[in-house]
Amino acid sequence: MENNMVGCVIMASGLAKRFGSNKLLADFDGAPLLCRAFAATEGLHRIVVTRSAEIKALCEERGVPILHHALPFRSDTVRLGLQALLNRFPAPDGCVFLPGDQPLLTKGTLAAMVTAFCAEHERQSRIFRLCDPQTGTPGSPVLFGADFFAELQALPEGKGGGVVVKRHPEQITLFPARHPAELLDADTPAMLSELEKLLLNGEWRMENGE
Repeated sequence: MENNMVGCVIMASGLAKRFGSNKLLADFDGAPLLCRAFAATEGLHRIVVTRSAEIKALCEERGVPILHHALPFRSDTVRLGLQALLNRFPAPDGCVFLPGDQPLLTKGTLAAMVTAFCAEHERQSRIFRLCDPQTGTPGSPVLFGADFFAELQALPEGKGGGVVVKRHPEQITLFPARHPAELLDADTPAMLSELEKLLLNGEWRMENGE
């Protein structure tokens, strides 16, 4: 997925209180969980935003651009991540905000959503949001057109991009994932184990090109 129109901020600043440790470093299919996000976003201009020194070290080891910060709020992560991306990749048409804890999100699904966004004539004023292919329930990641960057950089303290999504319902396009499990996040060790079992399922690999 080589794309010169869309960037990506990988969100990796959460505290993972329900998990009990830094879940993005937990083993998943033989590698740290965050490496699944690296694979899904390969080919995009991207940056990881984190408060973790261990994640910083992992990104440096894997050659993935990183912004290490110490600010407390989700709004800080969005603002800092977007600004750091724009410093490296000026004037994109849009930016994907991707949580680092959705290990079954595939590169194929993300690439298809980015391609559909890029095909829009007025793409800079559109918001694409991944959704469940069976129920239409919206989830993450979310791709914001460039017209929304100013709002994303001025979020209320502690809030995320959902604030901008709620302001502009008429600008949203829901894009179906290939499989409902692509929207699931690994909030607990038990959930991580269930997602890994699904990954190892032969049918999942066949359907998603794993």
